[in-house]
Amino acid sequence: MTDSPPPSTVPDFQDMSNDDDAAPTAAEAAGDIHLLGFSDEILLHILSHVPSTDLVLNVRRTCRKLSVLCLDKSLVHTVLLQKDYQASEDKVKQLVKEIGREIQQLNMAGCYWLSGSTIEHVARCHSLVKVNLSGCHLTSLRLSKVLSALQHLRSLAIDVSPGFDASQLSSECKATLSRVRELKQTLFTPSYGVVPCCASLQKLLLYFEILDRTREGAVLSGQLMVGQSNVPHYQNLRVFYARLAPGYINQEVVRLYLAVLSDRTPENLHAFLISVPGSFAESGATKNLLESMARNVALDALQLPKSWLNGSTLLQHMKFNNPFYFSFSRCTLSGGHLIQRVINGGKDLRSLASLNLSGCVHCLSADSLLRKAEDDIDSSILETLVESCCNLHHLNLSAAHHHSSDGLGRHLCQLLARLCHLRSLSLPVCSVADSAPRPDRAPAPPAMHAVPCGFGKKVRIGVQTFPSPFLGQSSAQPASVFWSLLKKLPFLEHLELIGSNFSSAMPRNEPAIRNSLPPCSRSQNVGDSEVAAIGQLAFLRHLTLAQLPGMLTGSGLVSIGLQCQQLQSLSLANLGMMGKVVYMPALADMLKHCKRLKDLRLEQPYFNANAQFFQALGQCSSLQRLCLVSRSGTVQPDAVLAFMARCLHVVVCHMFTGESLTTCKSLQQSLLRSFQAERPALNVVIFPLLHEGLTDVIRDVPMVHLDEITLFKSRVAEEPPNLWW
Repeated sequence: MTDSPPPSTVPDFQDMSNDDDAAPTAAEAAGDIHLLGFSDEILLHILSHVPSTDLVLNVRRTCRKLSVLCLDKSLVHTVLLQKDYQASEDKVKQLVKEIGREIQQLNMAGCYWLSGSTIEHVARCHSLVKVNLSGCHLTSLRLSKVLSALQHLRSLAIDVSPGFDASQLSSECKATLSRVRELKQTLFTPSYGVVPCCASLQKLLLYFEILDRTREGAVLSGQLMVGQSNVPHYQNLRVFYARLAPGYINQEVVRLYLAVLSDRTPENLHAFLISVPGSFAESGATKNLLESMARNVALDALQLPKSWLNGSTLLQHMKFNNPFYFSFSRCTLSGGHLIQRVINGGKDLRSLASLNLSGCVHCLSADSLLRKAEDDIDSSILETLVESCCNLHHLNLSAAHHHSSDGLGRHLCQLLARLCHLRSLSLPVCSVADSAPRPDRAPAPPAMHAVPCGFGKKVRIGVQTFPSPFLGQSSAQPASVFWSLLKKLPFLEHLELIGSNFSSAMPRNEPAIRNSLPPCSRSQNVGDSEVAAIGQLAFLRHLTLAQLPGMLTGSGLVSIGLQCQQLQSLSLANLGMMGKVVYMPALADMLKHCKRLKDLRLEQPYFNANAQFFQALGQCSSLQRLCLVSRSGTVQPDAVLAFMARCLHVVVCHMFTGESLTTCKSLQQSLLRSFQAERPALNVVIFPLLHEGLTDVIRDVPMVHLDEITLFKSRVAEEPPNLWW
């Protein structure tokens, strides 16, 4: 989906109500160019960045020319309401009324604030070919009513929630489903959903979000309910994708889906992907499935549970056509196996666009599985990988210790610099440290001399407060290998630097983590100057920095704020020395430059969310979502209320700190009472991080926010590119 620009960059059309189609005057021609003087092609490109509701309900009414352009097929055939948080019930109904018959593709994913009766209006869009209703409130009866009217539908995304009953689907609805070729289904209850009705399926995406226990504590069964055991139709399937949330019941249910595949593997299958956290034991059915796939199909995309690959010779027998995506996340795949079985001894894999080796601690070392964390990687393995997969766009090497030796030109960063097509990259912090100690880096001061925690009254906020990370050099070009790597990747859009031992204090479906592992010793050599090097990335949109103990002042953050003007999402966690929030003045200075920032996630123990912080954050005029996670942290309620009143586009405010339950509930109620009416999509969760009821609170967070900002995870190469929308 194409993100719309912040409100400050959307053209103001309100001054043109009397212009009609009049030609620009001579004075205008001699001076500023009138907006309507641009060609239709340029105007259509500009208008494509305006939210559909504003386009049809506001911009179209400004003049006759724009009235015609706003109804151009290129603008109304595809309507994106996802993350259009200002799309109220009335606006959506009016939008459907005015252009519903023209819409062919409609994305309403995550529109949790819209009622079921409003979603029902989708039935008026009779020309729909593709619709995404994931995260929307839909009962079985409402789904039946909507789909019965959509005879041209070929692509569908829905949720299957508790209470779903396939017997309530009408014959007209089932007729529509029989023609659907692409289905994305998010399961919150054990069920086949609408899969048995989809006889023409070519792409099936399944997201398993079933909790092991009900809110009352009852244990759920993985057995499908009566009437839900119809056999799915997989004979035409080309893509099978399943992503499981933690929990045994999700594994039980996915086995029922796989059992049908094991009987007869679709001969046209070219992508088979299963993402499972933790272990997922093989069964007789899954072994039969994998053996059948090895004999009968050539894949273009593959991801399997780690337990299916560890110690197996499966990869030797798999056939690949023109692979574009591989994920071996958390597998014990050694470097030798990677070269021999995947790359086939240096086979040309120029078609590979995305590779996920997250958590593969041995993938860049020799065959020995006795490798210690402090051992160096085998650079020849990485060099073979880089040469064979020279067109990689997305690469994830996080959650492992990839230390480089002192060999000239053999550092991991120097080898990765050859991948000039990279657009997203995730690396462990220790992997970007120079092999030898840096002469330009002063040793970290002891904790007793660290910068005071939080905002001291005597600290002046501004660039001049911090020593330059490049101090003492003739030009701001330090000789670090990380700086050189980023110089060679100027078009990088997504960067993650995550400590190899980092784990978030907020895991999925479990109590908060009270203790964490210490960072890798080599990561102490990655500090402010390396962070400042990120400022070279002018096209950077998404940045994650986690567990950087070598950060002293955070001065590098200021460089990012000044130079990375396209930055839209920022996730910071456990920076600097634990117990000392030394980078907050620098962060405050950074934030005033982040005019396009939409999402901010900040996880830091002992963080003081006070008035100065929220005043700085209030300068992020495009901010929409905020998540703070701080064990033993504090929040100043008045500052939060003032911030929310200033930042009119913020619709997500999640804070998990050390405050008492009473304080948290009071602040949450105040925010909802003050802003819910003006912001229909407002989602506020304020709760003590270490409270035993946290998991019950988390389950009520809309999935779109829980998955994208509340929970921490590496997102580079998490899924194949262009998997859906």
